[in-house]
Amino acid sequence: MTRTHKDLRIVFMGTPEFAVASLDALVQAGCNVVGVVTAPDKPAGRGMKLNESAVKKYAVENGLPILQPEKLRSPGFLDELKALHSDLQVVVAFRMLPELVWSMPPMGTINLHGSLLPQYRGAAPIHWAVINGEKETGATTFKLQQEIDTGNILLQESFPVGEDETTGEVHDRMKLIGAQLLVKTIQGLADGTLTERPQPQTGELKHAPKIFTETSRIDWNRSVTDLHNLVRGLSPFPGAFTMLQGKTLKIYRSKKEITKPAEQPGAFITDQKTFLKFAAIDGYLHVLDIQLEGKKRMGVEDFLRGFR
Repeated sequence: MTRTHKDLRIVFMGTPEFAVASLDALVQAGCNVVGVVTAPDKPAGRGMKLNESAVKKYAVENGLPILQPEKLRSPGFLDELKALHSDLQVVVAFRMLPELVWSMPPMGTINLHGSLLPQYRGAAPIHWAVINGEKETGATTFKLQQEIDTGNILLQESFPVGEDETTGEVHDRMKLIGAQLLVKTIQGLADGTLTERPQPQTGELKHAPKIFTETSRIDWNRSVTDLHNLVRGLSPFPGAFTMLQGKTLKIYRSKKEITKPAEQPGAFITDQKTFLKFAAIDGYLHVLDIQLEGKKRMGVEDFLRGFR
């Protein structure tokens, strides 16, 4: 008798909003989610009120059993995980798992990654694909193994990236496309129609390391296209930034003007009403959506009304 995805006992592991789309897709598809592993509650805000992860909130609303381990190797957590008798574990936007966790279920552990592996292995695949001006990206489901993001590929789906699209916009499409890909993957694994394949050994690999403050600092001695891609690649978070009259200016949307600039890179020009643009090496970057240190985020015309 052929098994279906509804016959598998599944443990889901994830934390942010991105992972909620996948967990919801599994629940809607009738998967038997026997446990949800997510980050511990963290104190946040002025009152240091305990903040629950997006995945925990969803699990509570849908009556799913929740585990929130501080340490993934702690004997108590490992015993609780074993007691769930899962056939398969599913990981979406969670932390690195030790081998004794990912190798526990008989069918192993699968991961959803926000790139077309083997490209953009690492913590920030959507950011880096946009920063690098990729015209296409996609989602990959793969089997977890020791080295990060290197396991055998199960399924992939690609989609185009618009030249003005931000990381936030790509993220919102990716989480839905990835969620459906995950359901298809589990269906294929359950009925035995899906075979895993090793990641191709391609030439140049592009990496997706964590984003640091230095990544976000704008270097005006670069092309307008590179700077436009950096702005949209870091929008809405953490935001590309420069200095304006001694204050940090975050830029969330921009447009390109390719021309020979008369000014030095980094100099700004404004008509005080409708535009603010900065010189780069081959033109100007017009800033459209910005936030000056100590102020709220706003469109450039609103900003210029109060700027002198």
